Formats: sequence, C-alpha cells, structure tokens
Amino acid sequence: MLISRVFKVVIVTCLWLLLSCSLSYGTATDIACLKSIKDSLIDTRNYLNSSWKFENATEGFICSFLGVECWHPNENRVLNIRLPDMGLKGRFPLGLTNCTSITGIDLSSNELFGSIPQNISTIVGYATSLDLSSNNFSGEIPSGLANCSFLNVLKLDHNKLTGQIPGQIGFLDRLKTFSVANNLLSGPIPSSFNPVILTEENFANNPGLCGKPLSPCPSISKKTNTGIIAGAAVGGVTIAAIGVAIGMFFYYRRMSMMRKLKKDDDPEGNKWAKSLKGVKGIKASYSNTLFFHSFYFYFISSSQLRSCVLC
Repeated sequence: MLISRVFKVVIVTCLWLLLSCSLSYGTATDIACLKSIKDSLIDTRNYLNSSWKFENATEGFICSFLGVECWHPNENRVLNIRLPDMGLKGRFPLGLTNCTSITGIDLSSNELFGSIPQNISTIVGYATSLDLSSNNFSGEIPSGLANCSFLNVLKLDHNKLTGQIPGQIGFLDRLKTFSVANNLLSGPIPSSFNPVILTEENFANNPGLCGKPLSPCPSISKKTNTGIIAGAAVGGVTIAAIGVAIGMFFYYRRMSMMRKLKKDDDPEGNKWAKSLKGVKGIKASYSNTLFFHSFYFYFISSSQLRSCVLC
C-alpha cells in the first residue's frame, strides 16, 4: 500500500516537472516571438508600442497584448496573432517561427512588402489560417505553402504577386478559402483546386491569369503552329543570308584571281603600248613596200623612155 502511494507521488511529480518545463519553454519562445515581431515592424500608429510591454513577468502577461490570443489566459502560449489594419510597415516577420503553437496569423491591410519566404512552412507550419491580403507583397507565391498541411484559409489577394500559382497548393485537403485576386499573376489556374474555391472573385484582376473559372487559356496548338511558322521564317532568312554571303565571297575571290592573272601576263602594264607599236610597225612596212614599188616603176619607165629616144 505504501509502495503504491510512493509510486503515485513519483508519477505526479514527474508529470508536473514535465508540464512545468513545457510551459516555461513555451513561455520563453513565445515571448521571444512577440519581441521579434515588434522589433521587425515599423509601428506607424503606435499600437504595438502602447500595448506590447515586456516589463511584466507574470504568467500569461502576453495574452493581454493587443491582437494576441493565447491557448489559455494564464499561459504564455500564443494561439493567434491578429493585427489587421494597424499601419504596420516592414517585411514578413520571420520571428513568427518562435511562436511554435500558433495556428492563426492575420496581417492584412497593412503596408508589408517584399517576398513571402520560401520556407514559410517551417515558420508557420501549424497555421490553419494565414491572411496576408491588402499589402504590398511581391515576387512569386512560394510553393512551400503546400507544406502547410493544416491550412483552411489562405488569403493573398490585393498584393503585387507575380508568376504562376503553384499547383501543389490545390492539393491541400483542408483548404476551404483561397484568394489571389488583384495581383499580377499569370499562367493557367491549376485544376487541382477544390471546385468550391474555383470562383471568379477569388482569381479576378490578374492580367495574365487564365483558365477556369476565368477566360480559357490560348490553345496550345495555335502557340505551337505560330512557333513553327516563326521558326521556319527565321531559319529561311538565315539560310538565305548565308547563301548570299557565300556567293559574294566566291564572286570577289574570282574577280581577285582574274585581276592577278592579268597582272602576271603584263606585269609592267604596257601591253597596250606594245599593241600600238605593232600597228606602227605594220604601217611602216607597208610604206616601205609602196616606196620600193614606186621606185621600181620609175626605173622601168625611165629605161623604156631612153630606148625610144635612141631608136
């Protein structure tokens, strides 16, 4: 009997120690989480500065902070952080990774900017609701959101997000609310989304977004044909240009060789003078012949005339 009582006391003591350790660990990390968030954001309206005061050391003191909800009022373990429309400026608060038990984050209607972290699933891996709408977030939607397997609500509308919607997000089984309207997204809407989510208002006002429930995407065959025609045209022009270049090369090469041959035949460039000299030589020879014949005729004529006189 005594042994049984001692055993129970030991069990209860161990459980109490384990519970105390877990609570103190949760308290330390969650306090660090909120401190990091406050330090990383610019509080333009002084909401956090006036409410989030860390001088108090009583159990559960952070549960009275503006926008902070705890699992239990007397336990410093953050359940939700809701800070919508508070004029907060800065990047996505990475300090959320220290709120290890958080399930809901609402930072909508502020002035947050930059990209959504690619490793967001390691920062808010147990979140069931993530609302980052009506901010100035840019860049692509991180595919890592598909690893936040507990998400029921994901709102990214009214930002400046670009690129395509990762199809992996559509496979989140618990996702019931999803909105990316009023961004700069492009490409086809993944068919992996629950039909309940595929409403026009959830995807509207994205200039390059297409597919159900928006306008159909351009036909792939048309794009292929256009690409083939364009490629053929470019190829034809290129081949023609190469052909012309080769023809010009051989033409100028031939002309150069002909000039060289002519120069070798008449290295001093006096072929014309030689031709002219030959013509003069012919004329001189012809003149000499005429003179000889004239002289011969004169001689014969004189001889005959003397013969006649003697007779």
